[in-house]
Amino acid sequence: MYDYIIIGGGSSGCAIAARLTEDPETSVLLLEAGPLDTDRYIHMPVGFYKMTDGPLTWGYKTVPQKHCNNREVPYAQGRVLGGGGSINAEIFTRGCPEDYDRWANEEGCPGWSFEEIRPYYVRSEDNDVLADDYHGVGGPLGVSNITPHPMTKAFVQACQQAGIPYTTDFNGAKQEGCGVYQTTTRGAGRCSAATGYLKPAMGRPNLTVTPNALTTRIVIENGRATGVEYAVGGQSKSAQADREVIVAAGAIGSPKIMMLSGLGPADELGRHGIDVVADIPGVGRNLQDHFDVDVVYELYEQNSFDKYAKPHWMLWAGLQYVLFKTGPVASNIVEGGAFWYADETADTPDLQFHFLAGAGVEAGVPPPASGAGLTLNTYFVRPRSRGSVTLRSTDPKEAPNIDPNYVADPYDMKITVEGVKKIREIMTQPVFDRHIKKEHFPGDEVRTDAEFEEYSRNHGRTAYHPVGTCKMGVDDMAVVDPELRVRGIERLRVCDSSVMPSLISSNTNAPSIMIGEKASDMINASYN
Repeated sequence: MYDYIIIGGGSSGCAIAARLTEDPETSVLLLEAGPLDTDRYIHMPVGFYKMTDGPLTWGYKTVPQKHCNNREVPYAQGRVLGGGGSINAEIFTRGCPEDYDRWANEEGCPGWSFEEIRPYYVRSEDNDVLADDYHGVGGPLGVSNITPHPMTKAFVQACQQAGIPYTTDFNGAKQEGCGVYQTTTRGAGRCSAATGYLKPAMGRPNLTVTPNALTTRIVIENGRATGVEYAVGGQSKSAQADREVIVAAGAIGSPKIMMLSGLGPADELGRHGIDVVADIPGVGRNLQDHFDVDVVYELYEQNSFDKYAKPHWMLWAGLQYVLFKTGPVASNIVEGGAFWYADETADTPDLQFHFLAGAGVEAGVPPPASGAGLTLNTYFVRPRSRGSVTLRSTDPKEAPNIDPNYVADPYDMKITVEGVKKIREIMTQPVFDRHIKKEHFPGDEVRTDAEFEEYSRNHGRTAYHPVGTCKMGVDDMAVVDPELRVRGIERLRVCDSSVMPSLISSNTNAPSIMIGEKASDMINASYN
């Protein structure tokens, strides 16, 4: 018997487990479907390029995307302690204040305005440079400046030549501008929630962490969550929760587990012969994700990170990292970025850019034959399209149907095309004249809006930011209330990115940790 059982050891789950067990009288069981975060590539910042597929992900693909020429899009989600924070590109952004004010004032989530959630960001953060109303020092999450590659510096200058002002902080009062991303690193190593929050707590006798534990069902008795059934090594196990069960399996895993437990749309459950414990129509609905489009450039000379693919340069990079904690291994590759406008009437930036001083990092994005390239990608930060997560079967080991429904809304495609055109404007600025030989992919033959649109449909991909499938709010499609309690079921909460009513205007790891921080306070307040 535990006080709390947390399903999912990702960014939110690790934060909640660490915070709840600060009270030595509170016992917590944390169940993680994947292994411990021992893979060495996790802890090297550069290692993210090896993490977008393989054994530390779920191996998901979307269903054929109707508005992307029926392509099945690879859909990497972390399956390891630390979740997405153990395999992502370590970019530290959290959206603009207006995102959270929209949650609170327009989407039925009182208590979630920016001024109300800002203290949780500050509390979570250990920034190595910034310390003000927007940034904290001494928190569990290491946040660091990096030494940018010369091509990243050129990118930031090119943005300024294209009219985008320079900023030193994407996470301050205003988001707009170009610059070098801060990263979730500490001491030149990745700082996931598993590293920053959970590792210091692992010695606590009131915390039990069980890896390789696939949750099969939440046990509901008389309208109350009482425990969890799970499988480890093919053996079925169960555990009881005296206070609450906390679902933190992410925007794909959380609705899947809810539905397998009889919590979800009655018609969806009925199709699979699952007894309806609670008809909650919003479970698995409202899926949102950033639709990312890459453009690749070929360089005259081998002066990007690509040169380290050669064995002697790779050896040199490894030695530099071991001896000095510097060099390419200490880089997240995705060093530079920008937030800017496609629609000039927008109140806040509607485009985000990620610059990679290399090519071929993302699956399906071909590098130049010379092996010397750069990549710039973009997405519309507030997509209007909505998708779904539904069950494929009642087998907990089988992937669900994931349908982001990319660019179903024509406005999403309109802004996407404007973003790709902005990429071309940035990358053809004078500062790049002596470096860039040509646009490699898609190439100069793509010129019209219609051609940009077709290119995006054929090659757009996930930005790994799914949210919204167990959204909070007060309307009929809300799954949880603003205290993150599941409607109609006692002692059950969902506390991860799936509760976001709408997608924030940036990467989603830091916001997921913030949700975990706020959730832990709400949970503690319920019992103290």
